[in-house]
This record gives sequence, structure tokens and C-alpha cells, in this order.
Amino acid sequence: MATSALEQSSLVGRKLGHYRVLQKIGAGGMGEVYRARDEHLDRDVAIKVLPAGTLREEESRGRFHGEAMALSKLAHPNIANIYDFDTQDGIDFLVTEYVPGLNLSDKLAEGPLPEKDVVELGMQLAEGLAAAHSQGVVHRDLKPGNLRVTPDDRLKILDFGLAVRLIPASDVTKSTASPGSLGFAGTLRYMAPEQLLGDPLDARSDLYSAGTVLYEMACGRLPFEEQLSPPLIDAILHRQPPAPRSLRPTLSTRVEEIILRCLEKNPEYRYQSARDLLADLKRTSVGGGKAERSLAVLYFENLSGQKEDEYFRDGITEDITTEISKILEFRVFSRSAVLAYRDKPVTPSHVGQQLNATHIVEGSIRREADRLRITAKLVDTKTGHTLWAERYDRQLQHVFAIQDEIANSIAAALRVVLTEKEKDAIEKVPTADVRAYDFYLRGRHFFHQFRRKGLDLAREMFAHAIAIDPRYARAYAGIADCCAFLYVYWESSQANLEQADEASRKALELDPELAEAHASKGLSASLKKHYDEAQREFGIAIRLNPRLFEPYYFSGRNFYVQGKLEEAIRWFEQASRVLPEDYQALMLMASALHGLGRNEDAQAAYRLGLDAAEKHLEVHPEDARAVYFGANALTQLNDKERALKWAEHAVQMEPDELQVLYNVACVYALLGDPEKALDCLEKSTTAGWGQREWMEHDPDLASLRDHPRFKALVNPAPDALTTKA
Repeated sequence: MATSALEQSSLVGRKLGHYRVLQKIGAGGMGEVYRARDEHLDRDVAIKVLPAGTLREEESRGRFHGEAMALSKLAHPNIANIYDFDTQDGIDFLVTEYVPGLNLSDKLAEGPLPEKDVVELGMQLAEGLAAAHSQGVVHRDLKPGNLRVTPDDRLKILDFGLAVRLIPASDVTKSTASPGSLGFAGTLRYMAPEQLLGDPLDARSDLYSAGTVLYEMACGRLPFEEQLSPPLIDAILHRQPPAPRSLRPTLSTRVEEIILRCLEKNPEYRYQSARDLLADLKRTSVGGGKAERSLAVLYFENLSGQKEDEYFRDGITEDITTEISKILEFRVFSRSAVLAYRDKPVTPSHVGQQLNATHIVEGSIRREADRLRITAKLVDTKTGHTLWAERYDRQLQHVFAIQDEIANSIAAALRVVLTEKEKDAIEKVPTADVRAYDFYLRGRHFFHQFRRKGLDLAREMFAHAIAIDPRYARAYAGIADCCAFLYVYWESSQANLEQADEASRKALELDPELAEAHASKGLSASLKKHYDEAQREFGIAIRLNPRLFEPYYFSGRNFYVQGKLEEAIRWFEQASRVLPEDYQALMLMASALHGLGRNEDAQAAYRLGLDAAEKHLEVHPEDARAVYFGANALTQLNDKERALKWAEHAVQMEPDELQVLYNVACVYALLGDPEKALDCLEKSTTAGWGQREWMEHDPDLASLRDHPRFKALVNPAPDALTTKA
């Protein structure tokens, strides 16, 4: 027979088994908590007295006892140990390790923690979770109240996997309960979206809750602060939290990225294991004395003197950049970030100041027949000292080995120990035939020009590469992208769409671990309106390579084309974090913000996008795309005269390009000239641009929605997709 609440309140001084109760130290969903003395082993323990009537039946008591004993095997320094479970005089009690110190919730009552502490405590939290998850145990109620910090700064996870076992099964999925009540299998404010929906839970649900705890430690507040359950549930399921750096600008971008990855709505996009989270936190560890290392790989000098060899020099440099970027401890600047320095005399300190890069890699390339000479060196931008240098005189066929050696040597020079995964990624050879590689580099050179003729030539070069090496997965992915971009921007033909799909499937068949191939497959699926399939592929690409820009950007487009602007904004924002110098994601994010009526946020994004477009045009003055995007931003920023000049200039640059006509139509629509806008749209669609769904959902064309000419353009071909990015 269970005791009354009055009887339980007088436990101080009593003995439960061989445990003498000393003092009451807390209460919560698990019942009352007491400090007690284990008189057999002469140690302090915590006694958790379960609420009266919790285990009404002998069967449930036995089951809980079995689960408690199973959990007692979780011996780890970051998990509070479970020692015993017993019943005396109708009192069910659990005996656990007594952990001195403060609950994390008490520490957070004083405000956010120093970043060093956020990272250090986060690592310990991840350590404990990793140990439990390896035994198949999920906590399901992580929150600061279940995390205790000892006087020597040791974090201990309390109540592992037990609190939710006390909830009747019929109550587990009640979504109308108040935060923290037993109507949820956990605490509402820290619950993962799938937990709210009653979906099956796994380790990734704990990682979402861990992200919420990290957010609170870093920002001094929760991601969502709604007081009532319905709006709070809606926010967790559908809204994005404020970016941590918007609340705490001094927070490092690396910590912000880690937190936001934990808080992904879709478990597929989160860290897939606590070990992965731990690895990133370790790399970020301030306490370890390691500041972020950022590398800029400058375009190597082309010593052959032949301009036609520039594609080879550019390709080798970009591939060395790719190899180094596989080392996750480094932040490596993208191709577009360093283009401005190509073939220009610059000093390491100048590049370091402009890019905020701690190190640069520079060198030279000379190719003569089947011989290759590459020199490379790593320079500290603050001191100007060369930390490592090497010269490679090899056969051309050893080009991949040289790239691998450079990446490994830089890691060694900066005292970075590579993980097995990083080693495998660096050592992976894309093709066995250097002749195929040469054609692939030519194709990539044409692809980067982003013009119809360039894409046609790129597709031809990739095809030559495949003819030499039919198992060249990257070349198939290249063909897929060429066809997809031709479909989006120039010729919306079924042939282009089918070839994009077929080539991406072949790339995946040859190399299922190639992130670029999954991104290509996702793009072709999106263009075929298989939006869910597309998002799955983008998610896989991000897991395989979190630094790849395309899956984030294409995800944004995937939602934009469906009119799901909130989701589009989220993905464009992430794309901008991966590639800050890209103007396209910023501009499209601004357009989506404008479409939702978030005009102040839209204005800020347009200003950032315009600044990025102007910097891009300094290096690529011939890029009409940056010009018409800039015209759009100028319109939104109310600089109408300049906007019109930019729009007219874009048309002068590419008078017959369909995507130019479409985007200039958007500018005219925003400037209040519907007839000119419709003239451009009609010319574009008549010439073969067929992505009417984009046109239908584009916020920039809202003023044309009710115009008969616009309706006539949208309705005839509802089965096509669209372009504006």
C-alpha cells in the first residue's frame, strides 16, 4: 500500500533499507529527492522517492525495476549512476549517485555562460550522450534541470531515460499539456519536433534537446519563448529560432553553426550521432587553446606561360582547395572568395587582412608533356613566416597523389591529427585516368562561365571524360548539372530534364558517397516536381559534406518554387553561412522575406546581397546575372533610377537570354511598369523558358497576378518549373 504525501514528507531521519535519509534536496517529475547515507558502503547517495501510486501494479513495478537495473550499467563520468531500486512500507524509491553542485538551470538563472564554458560543458554533455546511445539508451528529457555541474566543473546527466518511463502510455502523445507536465514524454520547451508529433524517437531527438540546452547556455534564453503551449508547439514545429549571433554577436560562427545544426527540424539534417557533435565541439574548443584556423588557397602561378593552360592551373588549385576543405578543423575560403587575387601580386598579410584568413597557401604549376612540377607553401598571414614548403617533380599521372600530400602536409604543419574519415576522403581518387581528369578540368572551366555556350561546351568536355573513364562519377554529376542549369535558365526541354536525371542516377550508382551527385540528383528531382525526394537527396549531400554550398542553395529553391517561403528563407540563410560571398542566396532570401511582408528584414538582406553582387562584378564585370539581381535589389531599396539603368544594362549585355528577360521583367513589375514586365515575360516564355511555377509564386510579380496577360502566361503550362536564381 502506497504512503500518503504527508508520510513521504517526513522521511528525513528515517531509514529506507540500508539508506539513512539526511535531508530533502529537491522535487520534480520524478518525485521528491533526498540526500541519504548508504550505511553499507559508507557514501552519500540520492534517494528519489517516486510519486505515490506511480507504480500501482506489481507488473509495472517489476518492469521499472528491470529498466532501472539495465540503466545502472551506464557507467560513465558524465552520467549520474543508478545504484538500486527498492520498495519499503509502500514507498517506491530509486537510489542514484549523489552529485554535489548546482543544476545547470541554476547557473543559467544568472545569464549566458562564457563561450569557453558553453563548449566545455557541451563536450561533456555529448560525451555522456554518446556513451548512453552506444548502449541503445535515449534520455528523452534533456534540460538544464536534469544536468548538474559539480564544484570541479564536471557535468553529470541525471535521470537518464527514467522520467519518461513513469508516464502512462496513453498520455505520451497528448499535445495539449502544459510545458513540463506529465502529458508529454519530456519537457515541452526542450522537445524535438518528432517528439511532439509522437513519432518514433532515436538518439537524434536527444541531440535536438542538447542543441536547445547549448542555445540557452550561449544566448541566455531559449530558442522559443512563447508562454502558452499551442503557440510554443507551433514554433517548435514550424518556425526558425533567432540566429544565436543575432542575440550575442561575440559568439563564434562555429559555435552558432553547431547549435543550429542540432536544432534542425528534420532529424536527417541534424548531427547523426553524439560522437559527430562531440567532434565538432572539440574542434571548436576554446579551452584547448585552438583559435579557428582559416585558409585561403590562392590560385597558383601558371609557369607554362600558355593562356590555354589556365584551365589546368585553375582546376588543380580548386581541387587542392577541395582536398584541404575535407579537414573539418580548417575553415577554407571558397573559389569565389579568392578569385579577386588570381594573377595579381598580393602579400600574405594583405590577403589575411582582407579575408580575415590566418594562413594562405600559394605556389606554382608547370606542365610539360607528361611531366608536372608543383611548388606549394603555407604562410602565416600575421608573421609572414613560411610554415611549410615543398616542390613536387612527378609524372602527370601522380597529380592526385600530389594533392593528397599537400593536404596532409598542411595538416601536419598546423598540428592537426586527421580522423580516419578525413584520411579516407582525402585519399579517394576520382578517376584512374589522368586524360579523363584533364577533360573534366576543361569542363569545369567552361561550367564556371555560367553561359549557355559555356554549359554546352562543359557538357561536351564531361562526355569526353566519361568516354575515357566510364566510371567517372564526378563527370556524370557535371553533365547532370549542365543539363539541369540549361533547363532552368535557357531551354526548358524534356530532353534536358531527362538527361539531368539519368546522369545524376549514374553518378550515384558509381559513387553513392559523392555529395555532389546527391545534390545533382536532388536538383533534377526538384525540377521534376518530386519535391520530397529532392529534399531527401539534399539532406544526404549535406550529411556527406556539410560545407557544400549547392544542397543548401537548391533546398532554398526547392521550397521557393512551392511557395513555401519560410522554409526557403531558412535554407537560403544556411547557404549564405556556407558561402558568405554568394549574392544569389542573399537576394532570394530577401525576395522571400519581402513576399512574407517582413520588409525590414528584406531590406537588410537586399543591402547585403547588393554589396555581394557589386564585389562579384569587380571580378566578373561580364556577369549579367549579378547585374539583374543588383537591379532587383536597387528597386527594393528605392534607388529606382539606378535600378532601371542596371536592368537596361543587363538586357544590353545578353539581349536574347531568357533568364535575363525574366528577371528584368521582375524589375519592371516592381517599378510599376506592368506592360514592359509582361512584354519581357512573353518574350522569355515564347522563346522556350517554361518554368511557370516559379513565375506563379515569385513575390516580385505579385502586382501582375490579376492581369489577363499574366494569367494567360501561367495557365497554359502548369507542368513546368521556373527560374530566378
